Parts: sequence; structure tokens; C-alpha cells
Amino acid sequence: MAHPIDFVVEIEPEGVDLAALEVLAGRVLEGEGVADGVALTVLTTDDETLQDLNSRFLGIDAPTDVLAFPEAAEAPLGEGETPSLGEIAISVPTAVRQALELNHPLADELAHLLTHGILHLCGYDHEAGGEEAARMRAREERYLGDIKGHERGAG
Repeated sequence: MAHPIDFVVEIEPEGVDLAALEVLAGRVLEGEGVADGVALTVLTTDDETLQDLNSRFLGIDAPTDVLAFPEAAEAPLGEGETPSLGEIAISVPTAVRQALELNHPLADELAHLLTHGILHLCGYDHEAGGEEAARMRAREERYLGDIKGHERGAG
């Protein structure tokens, strides 16, 4: 059994193969030891939505590129409901700007943001700095390989 991955597309990332991002997400989930059958939801949206989410849940009234929201562990699953790792929200306009700044394809930027978000859901936290940031960066490099610009961190 694989990981059910649901893309909720409010803004279509132009010229990006979402199926390839879904394959990448599955590879990261498997590589991080996430149990088979655990779902992931990915929202592609706008800066305003990310700013609203960032303000409401993190108290930061500013847009950002990616946010990760783990599934509340204490919420009991209803019978037949699929367990979920959580949700990732990505700002497509911010991803477009960052891809232009780094001079790489939008697909590469979205791959980085998606991987970064999944790693946050798996417990990595680059904001702790030092060894933890290096550990998260190493995991990103494992999944992203030579994608230009991914080493600069996100979200």
C-alpha cells in the first residue's frame, strides 16, 4: 500500500507536472519511514492564504513560501478514515518569485518546498539551527539531489 497524496489546487503551477511531485512526495514519505497508508494533503495557493495561515497559526503576519501542519495526534480517527501525516500549504506566487531569483525551474522550487514541508511534518526543524538544521538539509539533499538552490533553506 502506498501513501494517499491529495493535491488541492487553488492555483495551478503553470508547466509543472503534479504527478512528478506526487511521486517525489511518496519517495520522501517512504524514505522517512512513514507507515504505508498514511495520507498527505498538499495545497497550492496564493500569498494571501499563506499570510493568513501564518498569522492565524504561527502569529506571524507575513506571507511565506511553505507551511506544514501536522495532523493533530489527539484527534481520534473515525471508523474507516485514513490516517494523515498532515497538510502542506505552498504559495505558488512565492515559489515563482524564488525560482526566478535562483534561476531554476518552478518544478525544482516546488519540489524543494514540498520536500521541506514533508520533513517538517516528520519532525525536522531547521529553525533550531546548528546540528538540527544540518540534519534537515542533509535529508533534503538526499531526496532532491542536484536541484539548484535547494540548499538555501525554506519556510
